Amino acid sequence: MSAFSAAHLATLGLLLLAAPPARAQATEPEKAPEPPIVQLSEEGYTFSTADKAFVLKIRGQVQGDGRFYVADSDRSGTNTFLIRRLRPFLDGTLFGFVDFRLMPDFGVNQPLIQDAYIDLRPVEWLRLRAGRFKTPFGLELLQANTDVPFIERSLTFDLVPIRDAGLQLHGDIAGGRLAYAFAVVNGDPDGASIDVNTDDSFDMVARVFAQPFKGDTDSALQGLGLGVAVSRGLQFGTPSTNTSTTALVPQRSTGQEIIFSFLNNGTTGPTVVADGEHVRLSPQGYFYWGPVGLLAEYVLSSQEVSIGDQRARLRHHAWQAYASYVLGGDASFTGPKPHQPFNPKTGKGGALEISARYQGLDMDDEAFPIFADPTRSVSQARGFGVATLFAFNRRVRVALNYHHTTYVGGAVEGDREAENVVMSRFQVAF
Repeated sequence: MSAFSAAHLATLGLLLLAAPPARAQATEPEKAPEPPIVQLSEEGYTFSTADKAFVLKIRGQVQGDGRFYVADSDRSGTNTFLIRRLRPFLDGTLFGFVDFRLMPDFGVNQPLIQDAYIDLRPVEWLRLRAGRFKTPFGLELLQANTDVPFIERSLTFDLVPIRDAGLQLHGDIAGGRLAYAFAVVNGDPDGASIDVNTDDSFDMVARVFAQPFKGDTDSALQGLGLGVAVSRGLQFGTPSTNTSTTALVPQRSTGQEIIFSFLNNGTTGPTVVADGEHVRLSPQGYFYWGPVGLLAEYVLSSQEVSIGDQRARLRHHAWQAYASYVLGGDASFTGPKPHQPFNPKTGKGGALEISARYQGLDMDDEAFPIFADPTRSVSQARGFGVATLFAFNRRVRVALNYHHTTYVGGAVEGDREAENVVMSRFQVAF
């Protein structure tokens, strides 16, 4: 009896030793999934999974401007209030390595899509962007419009490509000390954004920008950035009053008046078109140290054009330099940073940025009179502007600017009358 019991007990013991792990696994309760994160802050509305693999950010900006011309009797612009920009943003991340942006714009009663792209970012130093985005060229262009010290960008804006559709490889190396971008895009005329390719050719754009002392808090040069951008492409237009087919667009003043246009850009008669190689070059840089900010850039645009049997390579130049000083905060490429937000109860806080800018635009003398009418288009512009901007915090700002610009040519008799324009802005961005 005892032997029989011992045998059975041994067998039962072996079965029990084998069974518990399986039973323990089967009965262990499953871990409940972590709830999604919903956050509201000055960065906008953010919805994300707990691991941040999926993120959706809803942001936006509104800029209400005033534009008033002073002592300018032959101007084409009108004194006006306007919604300069009204942009909702949808930014997000999918699967932890795919970023996207969709940004329409409803400002100036001209609804359009400004940005619509996808970024694949397996690592920070190598990203692939596809869609419609800012062309990686102009320094001031790459500065967000909510962060520039002046309400309207400088005359260099007339010679840079703005937004285009294509592919871009870009990334940051050594913690952002070196940034690079290489893009293949449809190809924009100077100072324009064109959605489609009309001539079967593409532009190549390359830019490198170095901040060698970035992150070095002990160095006074940590806010120094220097770079260069180049672009090359073949652009061919067809005679038309539509600038998207001529591949040439008018140039505008700081007050947004047309100051240069090729023949038949809105007129009658023979039409000038882009007809061959288009090359651009732009050395650029900035320096920020405490409350002081400096920025400068130069743009050369060299383009082949034709009208009938006449051909030429025209070389246009533009440049700008500005200095700013911030009271109650620090200067930066992303706008003034108040030491503390404005408190309406105490009347303290916020930051006041004061800026001065000198700028110029030189159109090639060979453009006259064959390709441009000297009685309608200027050959040279020189401008000086002063700006004040009060940042209540990082997201709410008000600004007041004054710009004075003189011209050479552009009138039936002598020079176009100088432009004097006062501009104001109320801005909310989140």
